[in-house]
Amino acid sequence: MAQQDASDRQLPATERKIRKAREEGQVARSRDLGHVAMLAGGAAALFWGAPWLSQWSTQLMRQGLQFDAQSVRNPALMTERLSEVGFTGGLMLLALGAVMLILALLGGLGSGGWNWTLKAIAPKFSKLNPIEGLPNLISAQQLVVTLKACGLALLVGTIGGAYLYSHFDVFSALLAMDLQAGFQQALSHIMAGCALMLLAVALFALVDVPLQHLLLARRLRMSHQEVKQEHKEAEGNPEVKVQLRHRMREMSRRRMMAAVPTADLVVMNPTHYAVALKYDEGQMGAPRVVAKGTDLVAMRIRDLARESEVPVLQAPPLARALYAHTEIDQEVPAALFTAVAQVLAWVYQLRAAQQARRPAPPEPTALPVPDELDPHHPSAQGAAGAQA
Repeated sequence: MAQQDASDRQLPATERKIRKAREEGQVARSRDLGHVAMLAGGAAALFWGAPWLSQWSTQLMRQGLQFDAQSVRNPALMTERLSEVGFTGGLMLLALGAVMLILALLGGLGSGGWNWTLKAIAPKFSKLNPIEGLPNLISAQQLVVTLKACGLALLVGTIGGAYLYSHFDVFSALLAMDLQAGFQQALSHIMAGCALMLLAVALFALVDVPLQHLLLARRLRMSHQEVKQEHKEAEGNPEVKVQLRHRMREMSRRRMMAAVPTADLVVMNPTHYAVALKYDEGQMGAPRVVAKGTDLVAMRIRDLARESEVPVLQAPPLARALYAHTEIDQEVPAALFTAVAQVLAWVYQLRAAQQARRPAPPEPTALPVPDELDPHHPSAQGAAGAQA
């Protein structure tokens, strides 16, 4: 099953998986590039400090080979001198180590960039299981790393051995030279040998940097199922999104229906459209639509209005225009102000008549609704067809 799953992973990793892998510490790092940076930095530091190092070493050996009667009579002076030598040598080693450490960090940044995360060093007890760790020891990636390390060690050792063998007479002749001249010659020959070995490591680094990127990309490859699952997680499950939209519509419809009893008027096309209007002169600049619907929803708005004793007016052109050109909690368009003002005036007259127990005023007819705002008017349908 594991082999089949690995064989199915033929798609390149997505940006989301690459970002997640970086958060977990999976970055293409080249050890050889770090080795090149450290060796080059160390060699440069030795080359730059070679004159001072040669002088200091010569002076140290001369002092060590001289007989000092005072030091023999006072052993504390020998301890003090040894401390000075050790302190100076320690500072040299610390400076050289700091330079190599900084260059090693820069080499890591050069291959994989900056990536700060603590997940890579978090304890994972599953790694202590030898059965689960056995496949990693015999994996193709581990085989490549092992062969590369062996090849590099063999090449560097061969270059170093060949260089020493070819310069055996030169190093032997150093014994006959003056101390300071011998130190200088030894440092120059050592630097030349280090340069050859550094060149070999640099060649390996040129191969290792793209190789590490290739191995990481191969390790992060995904199957079709993983890509689909990630798309669902990123974009959302379609079924869940449909359910959410359905619930949002239901909640919006409930809020809309709850606003119907507070409306001043419901304008209807007898069976297809219903629009509930409300106007508060102190809070609204114009009448506002608080509910609207078609077919069954329109019938529900009508029933709620009658139950709440909200006037219902049959005005088909106005109902169609309001439904087509307004949204919930939106003020009516200016082109319909006159028609809406007439129906609201009828509502106020109706309320006054009911309070005085007089006959109800006649319903307004021939409301001034522009033909282009009525979606069922022939002129509006012709304009819509021309635009299409």
